[in-house]
Amino acid sequence: MTTPGTLRSVYRVVHRLIGEFFSPLNLLRSCVSYPRFLLEIYRYRGMSKTEHLRLRDIHPCLLDKTQTTAFDAHYFYQDVWAFDKVYTSKVQHHVDVGSRVLYVGILSVITDVVFVDTRPLTAKLEGLDCRKGDILALPYDDNSIQSLSCLNVAEHIGLGRYGDSLDPQGTVKAIAELSRVLSVGGNLYFSLPVGKPKLCFNAHRIHSPAQIIGYFHDLCLIELSGVTDDLVFVRNIDIDVLEKSNYACGLFWFRKEPK
Repeated sequence: MTTPGTLRSVYRVVHRLIGEFFSPLNLLRSCVSYPRFLLEIYRYRGMSKTEHLRLRDIHPCLLDKTQTTAFDAHYFYQDVWAFDKVYTSKVQHHVDVGSRVLYVGILSVITDVVFVDTRPLTAKLEGLDCRKGDILALPYDDNSIQSLSCLNVAEHIGLGRYGDSLDPQGTVKAIAELSRVLSVGGNLYFSLPVGKPKLCFNAHRIHSPAQIIGYFHDLCLIELSGVTDDLVFVRNIDIDVLEKSNYACGLFWFRKEPK
């Protein structure tokens, strides 16, 4: 007998395989919502002082009537967490490698930021310097960056998703490069999906927190926080919670100590 859990698992697999082309659930929701959309056009046009509406300007937005404001918990909490670290440190210069552009844009309000990405950002902001660069060969000398962040980037390296070359050791090599450029006494704010290790080609890899700490063997872990499978943000989280997770977000604060 097929259980609801089995059906949900099958749907998730099918959605992942065809989601780049279309979402069956969104298609169904749109079909259900369209009659209401047409009714609202009719009602709106019957109101007083209504603007002129041309057919070519109609722009249906059918999926936004939600009970709460949707947000990606991993990205939301990690950006707030990392921003707080940089702000508290009072550094004058910060380097970010490949994180979300909204994060680096807002960060540039409180400090000078260099944003390095293989797909250079073309935005122009005072305090933001955007440069083309490869996380596997960063354009910096050894021990040269005092404040560094790389949020939800390293898990993608070597999977070809962003046009990079295929490399099973992509995450390990990216971590080694971040460690190389971090200065003695410097701080690195780093995040990626954590839990039971697996490859979700070509989206990302999931690593255990212990793996990541081991890859950063030449750095000292100052703080481990995270976003749980239940999408709860926990500061100074117990590593065992993340080790047993399926798809959590690990937030790692590392420092390079003198040898």
